[in-house]
Amino acid sequence: MNNVHLILGGARSGKSAFAEKLALESGLPVTYIATAQVYDAEFGQRVDHHKLRRPAHWKTVEQSFNLGETLKTYAKAGECVIVDCLTLWLAQCICPDCDRPQNLDWQSERHALLETIPTLKGTVLFVSNEVGMGIVPLGEINRQFQDEQGRLNQAIAQLADKVSFVAAGLPLTLKG
Repeated sequence: MNNVHLILGGARSGKSAFAEKLALESGLPVTYIATAQVYDAEFGQRVDHHKLRRPAHWKTVEQSFNLGETLKTYAKAGECVIVDCLTLWLAQCICPDCDRPQNLDWQSERHALLETIPTLKGTVLFVSNEVGMGIVPLGEINRQFQDEQGRLNQAIAQLADKVSFVAAGLPLTLKG
């Protein structure tokens, strides 16, 4: 049996902290799949802040691509996986300037993840930014990102058992 929970929110909304709280409360062994690549010192500090919050006994897997395959490896019955976050994973998959495999195809990555979700075991907590509450951004790559993030969030919300929206550190249940 699986328990898939999508946790949405804006930047600095508390969505990652909420996912970490749920993982702790589960009492299960936790694997934290970190999707971010660090490109500069300021972002490195943000990543370090996240690392310091995690219990030392949690396993961390840094995986920027092939998320579907990674989840097949780590999502197991009686265990909890946090994926933090889908937003950075998507950005790295579509960004032409990001460090990514040459043959990477976003639609294939997305399809592999969505096909994998119903087969996962254990508890899986997906963290993702809600990007549809602002204006349509300038620039083609920015609009592509917003469109793809919105579509990805909708698709995962359909597959998830639970969906929460976090604002100001307060979770609101949208589904489940």
